[in-house]
Amino acid sequence: AEARPPNVRPPGGCACSLKQARIRLTPRSIQPYWNFSGNWVEEPVWRICMQRQPKKILAAVEDLFFTVKLADAAKRAGLLVEFIKNDKELLEKARVEKPSLIIFDLNFAAMQPLKVISKLKATAELKSISLIGYLSHVQGELKMKAHETGCDMVLARSALSQNLPLILKRHAGTP
Repeated sequence: AEARPPNVRPPGGCACSLKQARIRLTPRSIQPYWNFSGNWVEEPVWRICMQRQPKKILAAVEDLFFTVKLADAAKRAGLLVEFIKNDKELLEKARVEKPSLIIFDLNFAAMQPLKVISKLKATAELKSISLIGYLSHVQGELKMKAHETGCDMVLARSALSQNLPLILKRHAGTP
């Protein structure tokens, strides 16, 4: 626990505020410098690293092509995405990690997405998580059931694919 020398470098090139950032002080190396008293000093120089914690989203998707598209769009938006294959794992991850968004394939038979959505909306601590479901454009009855169950947004697969970058940017908090 050495004290920082007087030449602490300011955060460089980071557009995020201190509230959004985690400050990490790391000794870079022994670096000689002139201190404010005019003395030549050899001490560790401390670097302030501003790092935003990326937000996380969960996805209950079984289609490999859509998985690749979602992963690419999430990476571009600065989000971490984790793909879940069963309902128990999804509920546990949602409780522990508090994702900003969960995307469901409403036709994912192994997941039973309508039951999972109702469990998420019934739990007080998970109620605030945004839920987006997608399906085929001809499944009007399933769309109504998903809305009634508590899904915040239900889109056709083509509409979600088209608007995915915008939706993910909104949930990432980036302009």
